[in-house]
Amino acid sequence: MQTFVTHLECSLTGEHYPADRVHGLSASGKPLLVRYDLDAMAEVLEREEVSRREGGFWRYREFLPVRFDANVVTLGEVTTPLIRLPSLEENDELWVKDEGRLPTGSFKARGLALAVAMARELGLKHLAMPTNGNAGAALAAYAAKADLRATVLCPADTPEINIRETSELGARVFRVNGLISDCGRIVGERAQDQGWFDLSTLKEPYRIEGKKTMGLELAQQFDWQLPDAIFYPTGGGTGLIGMWKAFAELEALGWIDSRRPKMFAVQAEGCAPIVRAFAAGEEFAEPWQDAQTMAAGIRVPAAVGDFLILRAVRESGGAALAVSDEDIIAARSQVAAAEGTLLCPEGAATFVAWRQAKAAGLLDEGSRSLLFNCATGLKYPLTDHSTMLD
Repeated sequence: MQTFVTHLECSLTGEHYPADRVHGLSASGKPLLVRYDLDAMAEVLEREEVSRREGGFWRYREFLPVRFDANVVTLGEVTTPLIRLPSLEENDELWVKDEGRLPTGSFKARGLALAVAMARELGLKHLAMPTNGNAGAALAAYAAKADLRATVLCPADTPEINIRETSELGARVFRVNGLISDCGRIVGERAQDQGWFDLSTLKEPYRIEGKKTMGLELAQQFDWQLPDAIFYPTGGGTGLIGMWKAFAELEALGWIDSRRPKMFAVQAEGCAPIVRAFAAGEEFAEPWQDAQTMAAGIRVPAAVGDFLILRAVRESGGAALAVSDEDIIAARSQVAAAEGTLLCPEGAATFVAWRQAKAAGLLDEGSRSLLFNCATGLKYPLTDHSTMLD
C-alpha cells in the first residue's frame, strides 16, 4: 500500500512527532494529527481514478496512514448511501448519509478499522477504550478480525444490545456506574499496569483518519461539490474534525474548491458543552455536569478535541445547536413514517437541529443540507404502536 505520511503534528502547538511510532496525546495533552505529502500525492493520484474504484473507505488508501497491505483489517465495508428526504425538505434539499450500513451498524467502524490496523502495524496487542455503545462493538469486531485483545468499559445504562454485541464479538466488557468520562478515567489510570493501549476518542491519532473518510466519500458522492451544510451529532466530535481535515486535503490536491459547508455540531440539551462554549465565544469547553440524554452516543461531558470542533464550526460559519430528547423522539417517528428511513436517536437529533437552523435563518433558501445518521435505528428501543388482535 502506498502512503504519503510525513509526520504527526500537535493540533494545538504544531509540534512535529515522528510517524511509524506509538503515540497517544501530544506533550501538550492535545490530539495528534497525521500529515501527508499532498504535493507528492497530487503527482501520482487522480480524482477520476479514485472515483472508479469500488468498495468501502479503504479505496482512499493513499489518504490513510497504513503502510502495509497485510495490516489492513476489513469486514466488508461499503459506501454508505445518500438518501434524499423530499417530503420533508421545505423548498431545500435534504439528504441523510446512512452510516448504519457499515459493519457493526455504525460509523464507528471507520475510525476503529484504522485504529486497529495501525495497532497491528505498530505491534500493539491489547486495546482498551471507553464507549457509550457503538464504538465498543466496532473495536471488538475489528480486534477479533486482527487477532488482538480488546477491553471495553461502558456506562451501566449503555443500550443493552451494544453491551451484548460487544461481548459476543470477543471483547472483555465492564459496566461502570458512571458516565463515559468515568470509563475513560479508569482506562487511562489502568492502561499501564494492565498492558492496555488507550484507544479513547482523539487520544490516539488514527481514529480521526478513519472518520475523515466520511468527508472523502460524501465529496465523491456529490460529484466533488460539497453540500451547503452538514449537521453532525457531536459527542467527541471525531467525525466533524475528520471531515474538516478531509476537505482541506482535497482542496490542497485541487479536487474541490475553497467553498466549505456550514458545519453544525448537534448536541442534546442535557449534555451540551460544545453548544455552551460556542455561545460564550470560548475556545475550550468546560465539562458538562450531570449529563443526561436518551441519545447515548452524544452523552459526552468533555471532548478532548473541543477546540478543534469549535474551530471548524466557526471557520465554516456554522453553529452548535442543542435539541431536546422529546424532539428527538418525535423526529425519529416523523422521518420513519414519512420517508421509510429509521434514524438512530443521534441521527434524529440532526433533523431537529436542521429545522432549528432553518427557523433561525442560518441556512440560505434552497440550500443542500446533509444529516448524518450515525448508526442503524434497529439498535435502539422503539415505541410500540401496534394493536393486539385476538
